[in-house]
Amino acid sequence: MRNKKYIHVNDKRAVQSLFMALCLLLLPAMVHAQITVVDDNTTDDEIEVVDEMGNEEEIEFPEAMTYELDSLMNQYMTKTYLTADNDCRMKDENPTFGREVYIDRLQRMPTIMEMPYNEVVQSCIDRYTGRLRRTVSYMLGASNFYMPFFEEALETYQMPLELKYLPIIESALNPTATSRAGAGGLWQFMITTGKMYGLEVNSLIDERRNPVKASYAAARYLRDLYKIFGDWNLVIAAYNCGPENINKAIRRAGGEKDYWKIYPYLPRETRGYVPAFIAANYVMNYYCEHNICPMSSQLPAKTDTVMVDRNVAFAQIAEVCGFDMQMLRALNPEYRRDIVPGATKPSPIRLPMNDVPRFIDMQDSVYAFDAGMQKRLEVAVEEPVVTKASRRGGARGSKYHTVRRGDTLGSIAKRNKTTVAKLKRLNGIRGNNIRAGQKVRVR
Repeated sequence: MRNKKYIHVNDKRAVQSLFMALCLLLLPAMVHAQITVVDDNTTDDEIEVVDEMGNEEEIEFPEAMTYELDSLMNQYMTKTYLTADNDCRMKDENPTFGREVYIDRLQRMPTIMEMPYNEVVQSCIDRYTGRLRRTVSYMLGASNFYMPFFEEALETYQMPLELKYLPIIESALNPTATSRAGAGGLWQFMITTGKMYGLEVNSLIDERRNPVKASYAAARYLRDLYKIFGDWNLVIAAYNCGPENINKAIRRAGGEKDYWKIYPYLPRETRGYVPAFIAANYVMNYYCEHNICPMSSQLPAKTDTVMVDRNVAFAQIAEVCGFDMQMLRALNPEYRRDIVPGATKPSPIRLPMNDVPRFIDMQDSVYAFDAGMQKRLEVAVEEPVVTKASRRGGARGSKYHTVRRGDTLGSIAKRNKTTVAKLKRLNGIRGNNIRAGQKVRVR
């Protein structure tokens, strides 16, 4: 049985009356409830909360905080452009600090959004700076690939730029991440929400995986959530569990519109979601203080897009042009089956800029190459073979006519509202000759 953290949450009014002076002096950014961690083991995926009535509840870490580092390190972009920083001389040790230090650091971050401190936040910080410190090293390096997209999209819609760290807790900056619930991409859109914000998802395309398109869709979604709630912590929570669940929690809390007051009424993962977001902002700003070395990153080769108006498989491009298949997948993550459906509508293929001329020169050869993935455009329907056994046994629902003197195929077809051609096909008759007493299947 795995160890769990136990947290005791005292009544808000009691905390205010007992610690008001301390809050005024030292804790201006803290939430209104005091929380105490009893078991500081950070190897589990949940925090267990015990209130004063003895009720136990579990808070889940966001799913991306449970990812194995190997899955992130095996990505093409990681293997190609990220390396361990061998010049980093910091000890691989995670120093401990007093709570006042964390409170001060959170307050000093240049953010619009509230970044309060409590022991749930501390627990998430401990996880990032402890068990997940190598994952943080990866994310610091990979942020050079993706943060410019996030910042540009958020700035376009005048959103707080600290929201760029939302994909840290959503996907750990893995563009092909898929959650247990089916959310996908860096921003972890569900299919329905993604389509509402213009992201195409079908058997061949999943634009939730496109870093640029998904970032703009996320910025619009966050903007719309802020129009509903007017509070950034509620916006973050709604991004995780949906606005309908936030509205339910608000009603259960008597109309309160403060994340920390509706906190007990939220789903388990959402109770850990905002603390994890605050912790992500903290660790991406104060990683040096915890001796975390970012992975060294090289800027990826400049890329450009080529539009195609025919279906083309990555296998065709790789074989004819000599391109790396993993490179094609990394630069075009939205094509979920390695097929660009250009026949449906003109579609882009992203390639390193230096490789674009080669593809254009060899485009006809690429289309002509048979990669064994072509779908048939037309197929013939074989006529059924009528055997003696099938004539004797018949089929369920079949109807037969016994030929009388003077009957012709035409007259039989007319009486049974069918055609001569169908009678011939059902009975294996090649000519027009039939004889009296013969049984003819009419359906």
